[in-house]
Amino acid sequence: MRLFLRLIRYALILAVSGVLLAVIGVTVAYWLIAPGLPSVEALRDVRLQVPLRVYSADDKLIATFGETRRIPVKIANVPTLVKEAFIAVEDARFYEHPGYDWQGIARAGWLMLSTGKFKVAGGSTITQQVARNFFFSSEVSLTRKISEIFFAVRMEHELSKDEILELYLNKIFLGNRAYGVGAAAEFYYGKTLDQLSLAECAVLASIPKFPSSGNPLNRRERVLERRNYVLQRMLDNSFISAEQFKQASTEIDQSYAHEPPIEAEAPYVAELVRQEAIKRFGNDALTEGYVIRTTLDSHMQDGANRAVHDGLISYDLRHGFRGAEAHLDIHPGMQPAELDKLLALYHPIAGLVPGVVTESAEKSATVYLVDSQSVPIDLEAIDWARPYQDDSHRGAAPKKVDAVLKPGDVIRLTRNADGKWKLAQLPLAQAALLALNPANGAIKAMVGGFSFGRSKFNRVTQSNRNPGSSFKPFLYAAAFDHGFTPASIINDAPLVFEDPSKPNGLWTPKNDDDKFEGPMRLREAMVLSKNLVSIRLLDAIGVHYAREYITRFGFTPEQIPESLSMALGTASVSPLTMARGYAVFANGGFLIDPYFVDSIYDRDGKEVFHAHPALACRRCAERAQDNGRVVKVDPAVVAANALGVIEPATATTTAAAPSANTTAPNLAPRVLDARVAYLIGSLMHDVVRRGTGAGAMVLKRNDLAGKTGSTNDHRDAWFNGYNADLVTATWVGFDDFTSLGRVNGVGEFGAQAALPIWIDFMRTSLQGVKEQPFEMPTGIASARIDPDTGTLASGNDTHAILEVFKSEDIAHLAANENTPTETSKQDEKAAYDVF
Repeated sequence: MRLFLRLIRYALILAVSGVLLAVIGVTVAYWLIAPGLPSVEALRDVRLQVPLRVYSADDKLIATFGETRRIPVKIANVPTLVKEAFIAVEDARFYEHPGYDWQGIARAGWLMLSTGKFKVAGGSTITQQVARNFFFSSEVSLTRKISEIFFAVRMEHELSKDEILELYLNKIFLGNRAYGVGAAAEFYYGKTLDQLSLAECAVLASIPKFPSSGNPLNRRERVLERRNYVLQRMLDNSFISAEQFKQASTEIDQSYAHEPPIEAEAPYVAELVRQEAIKRFGNDALTEGYVIRTTLDSHMQDGANRAVHDGLISYDLRHGFRGAEAHLDIHPGMQPAELDKLLALYHPIAGLVPGVVTESAEKSATVYLVDSQSVPIDLEAIDWARPYQDDSHRGAAPKKVDAVLKPGDVIRLTRNADGKWKLAQLPLAQAALLALNPANGAIKAMVGGFSFGRSKFNRVTQSNRNPGSSFKPFLYAAAFDHGFTPASIINDAPLVFEDPSKPNGLWTPKNDDDKFEGPMRLREAMVLSKNLVSIRLLDAIGVHYAREYITRFGFTPEQIPESLSMALGTASVSPLTMARGYAVFANGGFLIDPYFVDSIYDRDGKEVFHAHPALACRRCAERAQDNGRVVKVDPAVVAANALGVIEPATATTTAAAPSANTTAPNLAPRVLDARVAYLIGSLMHDVVRRGTGAGAMVLKRNDLAGKTGSTNDHRDAWFNGYNADLVTATWVGFDDFTSLGRVNGVGEFGAQAALPIWIDFMRTSLQGVKEQPFEMPTGIASARIDPDTGTLASGNDTHAILEVFKSEDIAHLAANENTPTETSKQDEKAAYDVF
């Protein structure tokens, strides 16, 4: 008995000593480790990585940028079932323990002893996991584990349980770049948290153990086993009933990859926004949760996408079938899985679906598509596929399907208006479209090419091409400010200039149709796009004067050649620059700065930027001060403002100094007499009504103006046009400057290649928009003229027509001209030549 009591005493002494040693050890460990622990306070202002989101002006998602998917949620907005699913499987005693769980630690310790492995599952509470996810590595070491526990205890003293759980649910990795339950719910189920079923909540809670290899997209059977284990844990902890468990454990899982729903396809604008965000916010731009609202109109953008795609496909069909995109080695009886593997590198682009020909005969072929369906193709579906020979020649129309399609050919199909499959091909030509508001420069739609996925080169902003005759309105504006009028007569006749750079030493410019009309009024010369009239006009006003004058439209001197070839549109310009220049005509003479970012918000929804663009605003009271005065602009500054984000509360540097009154509008500078703008618009209205742009009359509108443009060998095709609310520039061409060619002897001029795209876009954009006649400014008057001489007509002249002039030009005509007789008019017409 005495021995037994002694043993008990020794045991008590050892136990007390052990406890004392443990306390001393913990105290020493805490004394050594605590100074190096991070501050819990930092968790109160934690900045979780949230991707950059880009929206249209009407709140349609354009793009999301960032390496992680994350949608932070407040704990108050997390449904109880979501919380309980994670707590049940990760830390059932979360609301009871002080940050560490002795039971869990004991369990982990026993596993270590029984298995001989240092790294075992269990033992970490949710609090410890938060500590590790934010501040500690996943290194397996005793020091790291002790530091984690100490910090967890500190967290429990300074943060509430709900604050800790909120950090955990927003930080945890749930596979496929999804961080946090909000992003995971959207990615796997396309739902918000409050829309999840019990089974779906359990699936999300099952992922953290094996986020990469055990998520629903990789190993669904394993996930279902783990899901049912989570449900069992929820039942064991009385979070759900037996009936709920039974129903949820038999539910079919419907998870699949739900990428953020892109509601407005504008990848070229999205990339500009990404670059601007990085320039403005640095490396944090893609992780700080900024929301950028652009100026784009999603309806117009959709119309622009369709117009460009349809226009390029139509051009491609006109020039014939270039053959299969590729050829695959297939054999009869191949299974769908084998064909799917062969087609894995081919993806649908702009509605053109790739497939492989599996069978082909005289009257039909079978094509296996990437969506695992086989479709028949008959002769009608390939009737356009005359073999491409060169840019101006095609072979004979096909008479047999197997003459065009062979088994193994990789081709593209699209559906026609009747829903039937039809042979197609990816266009090689490219196009660009830019639409902006001429009143403030807000970009409403932008398409930089056929497919951003195939080519990220933005032809709206990065491609400098010759504008051809679409440059003539700027030259005519310079002439009208130099004394010429729409009624001025210039000779459309052959010209020859010495030019050592030419093979024969001579430059002999021509009109597009190789015809000459003789003396003609400038209005008609614009309508018919007469090159030789433009050259004579430029020579009359002077190349230096014209070049300097045209810079007021937003061009730099470097873009404009200092030679007579300027009259033929040999400048080097982008569609963006052309749209900006045409906006001066549309808004009555003001140079606006194109921009694409309207506002920027931080992750908390606070506005950190709002555009304050320079406005044309011709009726603003502040305009009364300038009395229509044209200001001189610095071409270098103008070029710098060609595209970008308008800084808040400052006028553009091209405008006059801003008013001291911060509520006053930021006014764009007047660079053109309103009357000249009106006269040029009047001429371009006639271009649309009865000239080279007459195709646009299919829109049945009277408020359109514009100008076609074509260059040598049809390398570039343009149509730039506008109404009072919208300026749109369109270009078609090849990136390598290859000719667009001819079809049936007709060249691919601007009217053939670019105008149809402009028409399709404007049809969509102006649908339901009331016509607005062009506003006639003060100082414009009309007068009856003789159409043959451009002089004022007598009151009894039955052939007289009305023309518009600046008021002083009518006075000049009246003062300097005597009304000619019919005989003298004929004599002048016969003998007239400008030079």
